[in-house]
Amino acid sequence: MSGIQIRGVSKIFGAGADKAIALVEQGLSKAEILEKTGCGVGLRNITLDIPAGEIFVIMGLSGSGKSTLVRHLNRLIEPSAGEIFFDNTNVLTLGRKELRAFRTNRISMVFQSFALAPHKTVLQNVIYGQISRGTARKQAEAIGMEWIAKVGLSGYEHRYPDQLSGGMKQRVGLARALAADTDVILMDEAFSALDPLIRSDMQDQLLQLQRDLAKTIVFITHDLDEALRIGSRIAILKDGELVQVGTPNDILANPANDYVARFVQGRTAVHA
Repeated sequence: MSGIQIRGVSKIFGAGADKAIALVEQGLSKAEILEKTGCGVGLRNITLDIPAGEIFVIMGLSGSGKSTLVRHLNRLIEPSAGEIFFDNTNVLTLGRKELRAFRTNRISMVFQSFALAPHKTVLQNVIYGQISRGTARKQAEAIGMEWIAKVGLSGYEHRYPDQLSGGMKQRVGLARALAADTDVILMDEAFSALDPLIRSDMQDQLLQLQRDLAKTIVFITHDLDEALRIGSRIAILKDGELVQVGTPNDILANPANDYVARFVQGRTAVHA
């Protein structure tokens, strides 16, 4: 299993990033940096430890930087400053071939928009990661069928995405990530587009799978109730800045500031 260490990561959008980074280090606000440089601050000096074998939730409102941060972990986005380690490996030093192997073998992702290949069947979508790493098709299909069954889609393996409901498509996305058997799974607003009942069912399924597998899962959401329900730990972002990190009960009992206090008002944790 892999733990993740994020060290001083900042992301600046726009020309003149070096000047904007210097202003971040001086403590200027996001609005002040935008006014002075024309650059947008996506993340500012994020330092965070994500333990192995847990569901670690990163949450915040729209524009808080949560999706920007998770996309740094597999280098879909490159940071303007900082380092990211998987165990003792700095992923920012990986060359193209090493990065491809890292994405194939160590980290997978589930998207809000499902991101399924429309011309491939459920089974073909689910085994994509295994096929990409060179697993024999017969073996890959056996792995795929196992995960299709575990997410409750047995009998749908030869259907195409346009024949599935939204909840079923999200199950395919989850099965694809699990079938890839990577150390880390990134889930970016994976359940946000689902109806409430289906969303609750998917949360239950994720928690059961986590009890069985103990994967490292980084889960992005803007929904505090969802974060409290599934997270072993929660990190809260605001305007690209890390506001608080802790267990659900830590955050409920000891909000770091008024912003967090308003978030958690009236909520109770649903697990120990």
